[in-house]
Amino acid sequence: MEFDEVVTSRRMTRSFAKTAVPRDLLHRCVDLASRAPSAGKTQGWHLVVTEGDATSRFWNAAFPVDKRSGFRWPHLFDAPVVMLACADAQAYVRRYSEDDKTSTGLGESVENWPTPYWTVDASFAVMTLLLALEDAGLGALFFAVFQGEQDVRREFQIPNDVQIIGAIATGYARGEDEEPGVSASRPRHSVEQIIHYDRW
Repeated sequence: MEFDEVVTSRRMTRSFAKTAVPRDLLHRCVDLASRAPSAGKTQGWHLVVTEGDATSRFWNAAFPVDKRSGFRWPHLFDAPVVMLACADAQAYVRRYSEDDKTSTGLGESVENWPTPYWTVDASFAVMTLLLALEDAGLGALFFAVFQGEQDVRREFQIPNDVQIIGAIATGYARGEDEEPGVSASRPRHSVEQIIHYDRW
């Protein structure tokens, strides 16, 4: 697909077929995501990936079975791949402690960073990954891990000082009259609403 087609066709998918995603296809998409901008080329983002039946480890921690009754998108749980996108703040402290970055003072502590670039960089990478998955013919849903975060951390041994950016469910979309999300009907901002020339 052309780039503008990838961007305009991408939607959050909430209904998946159980068909497995070939690892080489997934790796190709992650390789593209790895080319997203990264402060100091720190590359402090990671993916914890579960596949097939092992995805139940994620769902049971983040969305226990006893809370799924009446859930609007039951085929979300059929996604053959679930990835946890994580950002390591300490990787940025270490990188900015190196000789070519010490003058910034950002290598002293996380608190010295006016903007958490570990979050920014991981978000760049996740957005690039979502576009790569779309281009590869896969559906994807990015969603927050608010409820059950500590259970997810324990299940996947994610350290408390590593930020969980969110989860990405991916696979082949079922494409059968999927009900859109509640926010889908909100109008998209126009270019004129977004751009502020010369001043706010």
